[in-house]
Amino acid sequence: MAARTALLLLLGVTGAGPVPTQGSRGDREPVYRDCLTHCERRNCSGAGLRHFRSQQPLYMSLTGWTCRDDCKYECMWFTVGLYVQEGYKVPQFHGKEPASAFASFLNGLANLVMLNRYKAAVPRSSPMYNTCIAFAWVSLNAWFWSTVFHTRETNVTEKMDYFCASAVILHSVYLCCVRTLGLKRPAFAIVVGVFLLLFLACHVSYLTLVRFDYGYNMAANVVIGLLNLLWWLGWCMRNQQRLPYVWKCVAVVLLLQALALLELLDFPPLFWVFDAHAIWHISTIPVNILFYSFLVDDSLYLLKANSGILKID
Repeated sequence: MAARTALLLLLGVTGAGPVPTQGSRGDREPVYRDCLTHCERRNCSGAGLRHFRSQQPLYMSLTGWTCRDDCKYECMWFTVGLYVQEGYKVPQFHGKEPASAFASFLNGLANLVMLNRYKAAVPRSSPMYNTCIAFAWVSLNAWFWSTVFHTRETNVTEKMDYFCASAVILHSVYLCCVRTLGLKRPAFAIVVGVFLLLFLACHVSYLTLVRFDYGYNMAANVVIGLLNLLWWLGWCMRNQQRLPYVWKCVAVVLLLQALALLELLDFPPLFWVFDAHAIWHISTIPVNILFYSFLVDDSLYLLKANSGILKID
């Protein structure tokens, strides 16, 4: 969820922010609850529990996956299958979103592929190389925790999802700062980078040690996202005549704005799996690829400019 929020706010989309965790209608359905009670009685005590633990893969035990969690997963799909068979609208089960988890995984995979392509296409001597590589790893981390959160919702995975999304937004601000001002004024970029790190540390500390305020978290990300949006668009408009590849950055901004509308829609899941949230996740994959393509083009331009072939902006 928060990786989606990070992409929305990355360039200033304000229509989506994290909201408090609440139980969904699917979790309250009588069929689901009866199935859950029966499953726990049968499998989560005595010989049934011993059998579950003996068959549980190591990676699942390390994530804290319990017998009750296994029953929730089984009963979710039992209820979905029954409702489909009877022609009822399939309810959403909060915290158990396999389509969104898979889409988050695909976004992470796309980031990894484009990171490797960036490293293969751009020499290390390019002025933006290290900043772009760092941005890619921060984004990969956010998509990892988005995948975990949609697969296994706990207080820890929820916070990691939100915190890593905030890190992506802040690093995008730093990326924009370095590209637009920091190449000529590296000291300024360092000061901005330190400020952003301190802000992230204070942000995480407040939400962790004081209270997890969803409203504050959303407001903070919206403000930073708007700054990022205006900064990127202003630079793009100023350089669109001289740098023909800038259209890619503009397209990313506009696509994120348009795709954000999916988060406002409410329709039955397509094929009983792909709801609006999952489709939004899937739609961001090509946007990720386009943004990395922009970073490659810009880094190669800066490499030529730095070697004296071109005049740097």
